[in-house]
Amino acid sequence: MEVPRLGHNLTSPMSPCEGMIKNLSLDGIQLCEREGNKSQDSGIVEMEELPVPQNIKISNITCDSFKICWDMEPRVKERITHYFIDLNKKENKNSNKFKHKDVPTKLVAKAVPLPMTVRGHWFLSPRTEYTVAVQTASKQTDGDYAVSEWSEIIEFTTADYSTVHLTQLLEKAEVIAGRMLRFSVFYRNQNKEYFDQAREVHGNRMLPAVKDNSGSHGSPISGKLEGLYFSCNTEFNTGKPPQDSPYGRTRFEIQAETLFNPKTNLYFGDFYCMYTAYHYVILVLAPQGSPGDDFCKARLQALDITNNHFLTCTLDEEAGDGALVFRHAQDVILEVIYTDPVDLVLGTVAEISGHQLMSLSTVNAKKDPSCKTCNISVGR
Repeated sequence: MEVPRLGHNLTSPMSPCEGMIKNLSLDGIQLCEREGNKSQDSGIVEMEELPVPQNIKISNITCDSFKICWDMEPRVKERITHYFIDLNKKENKNSNKFKHKDVPTKLVAKAVPLPMTVRGHWFLSPRTEYTVAVQTASKQTDGDYAVSEWSEIIEFTTADYSTVHLTQLLEKAEVIAGRMLRFSVFYRNQNKEYFDQAREVHGNRMLPAVKDNSGSHGSPISGKLEGLYFSCNTEFNTGKPPQDSPYGRTRFEIQAETLFNPKTNLYFGDFYCMYTAYHYVILVLAPQGSPGDDFCKARLQALDITNNHFLTCTLDEEAGDGALVFRHAQDVILEVIYTDPVDLVLGTVAEISGHQLMSLSTVNAKKDPSCKTCNISVGR
């Protein structure tokens, strides 16, 4: 049986525990904020007869839900009316000791057949370590609770965004992508030492590196996908790449067709902002059948390279010679991750004339959790 999803604006009167338990309730589930320790909780009476939950198991973990079950003694099942579940982020794992200085949040659910699903974005964020402990409880005729001791503390980590959540992000990004502008090159800025090392140590190649933790906290590519970041955005007035970059004043440019063509698959990776008016879309270019392509197929939303809102590759109908035309979205900043090594001989390396604007760097950038444009209704 599933625990109902909680909203943010629920209200209810005070519980019978006279100021010791403040609750929000919905169909038998409550948020319970408790102060003091068990010896001070006048509204809760400890009874040895209630069993301490044993052998707790967490399963079916998603980015915003999990299932929990434990062993129950048949002889006392009928006396148990509620479960108290202490759910905390791992860094606060001692909060279930009821210290005044650290008031924990408790989930109170009516006793239902196990396993029980705990769901609701009010509680859980993706890719986050949590601890959970459980009490069994029996509601008395006077409204007080008899409770067991707390169980052992169990640790678990929530999952990445699923393809369903990424599709929600994709749909939000499509709304603001804007019209498509033509471009001809991908470019990658780094410092001069980076390119020197590529030549001298890596056989003249730029090698994929693991993606950092920028963007949405639940992104399935952060810390996992290996690739090379490229840009393709152009200046509106010139149609050419900008001369400023936060990543270095040495730029590698490569013809768009070399990386992006009918033998390349395109995937939507993320949509985010960093407390600014600018919004970023992360796309992944993966040569068909490559390890990067296999990684993305299982985790990301594939896009039609000829027809999407962000980055397209189409035949030039006017030329009629099989030439390709490339376009990028005007109103978002595209970060394109190419999943294979790239040889420097395929492009050119030169110094740009503009500035290195470090304030615009997205390295490990944290997503603004309050932005209504680029957040979805699960944990940030």
